[in-house]
Amino acid sequence: MDKAILMLSDGLFFTGEAFGAPAERIGEVVFNTSITGYQEILTDPSYKGQIVVMTYPEIGNYGINPEDMESGDGPKVEGFVVKELSGIFSNWRAKEHLDEFLKKYDIPGISGIDTRALTRYLRTKGCQMGIISSTDLDPQSLLKKVRSHPGISAIDFVRRVTSTQKYKWNEGCWKWPCPSAEQVEQRLKVVVYDFGVKFNILRNLYEAGFELTVVNAMTPAEEVLEMNPDGILLSNGPGDPQTVTYGIENAKKLIGKKPIFGICLGHQILGLAMGGRTYKLRFGHHGGNHPVKDLKTGRVEITAQNHNYCVDINSLKGQVRLTHQNLFDGSEEGMEHVEYPIFSVQHHPEAGPGPNDSTHLFRRFREMIERSQ
Repeated sequence: MDKAILMLSDGLFFTGEAFGAPAERIGEVVFNTSITGYQEILTDPSYKGQIVVMTYPEIGNYGINPEDMESGDGPKVEGFVVKELSGIFSNWRAKEHLDEFLKKYDIPGISGIDTRALTRYLRTKGCQMGIISSTDLDPQSLLKKVRSHPGISAIDFVRRVTSTQKYKWNEGCWKWPCPSAEQVEQRLKVVVYDFGVKFNILRNLYEAGFELTVVNAMTPAEEVLEMNPDGILLSNGPGDPQTVTYGIENAKKLIGKKPIFGICLGHQILGLAMGGRTYKLRFGHHGGNHPVKDLKTGRVEITAQNHNYCVDINSLKGQVRLTHQNLFDGSEEGMEHVEYPIFSVQHHPEAGPGPNDSTHLFRRFREMIERSQ
């Protein structure tokens, strides 16, 4: 097999075997602790601008299928790093091999490296920029390239993943034997700001009884209010929330006008819109095994997460109350406004992949809207 190199910006590099496209990509190197769900991870728009390292050693054994996509136009990661790439796949829904899937979308991968050592290094040193290449195998050349990159915070990745036009969504969660949603007598109207929305968020919203209209991330708040929705969802998305200035400005105009639910980047945008600040975690939270405590009920939920930034709740000066807390590191995971029907969470209640402990938050959104009417 052809060789590939993963070079970190501090000069540490790994040599392995190339798979996927013969290409070269730069991104922020992060690790994901999920055991399954690599297809959903690859197609999650929140990973735009990042190279993902899977901590589980064997990847690719159940292939790729058309039903488990989290976005409509292929993988969003810049590169993919695994310990062992399965040579075969076996699953009744699978249509193609992971290697073929990445080739189709010009995404490079590297296998055969010590992903446990790399993960421990990133935990110790913190996430950093990296470059995967199977076309340039000169370490000094790669180091020069990755060090010339401006970094995640210099780029607005939301513009690269948001939808180009408004659209309706009417598909529920996949269920055996067919992916049909439960019938709901009255569907409340919700506008979804697409900062890089995962399809599973839309599926769960539809299941909860919403009529969904998805709009581009740059859509003016005035245009959304003219649609007179019952509620507004601010979606997940990639990158540093402070680069999404248009999203922050629109959120400011929506606060107090309609019930709002924010997820991940949407949570961060709400925090910034209310005058708070965000801060970057050392190596981020990426995976499907993060315990989060609901401070109102005392219940602990195992959650799916994918973020590098958090909202400093104290910076919001009493406008909100903390509702959820990460039990790994104590970081803030959720908030609710003390006056308006607004709440948000840092973790991903839709999973995809991950546990379903937090899907009740979509029903909570509906209940909040109904109480406010």
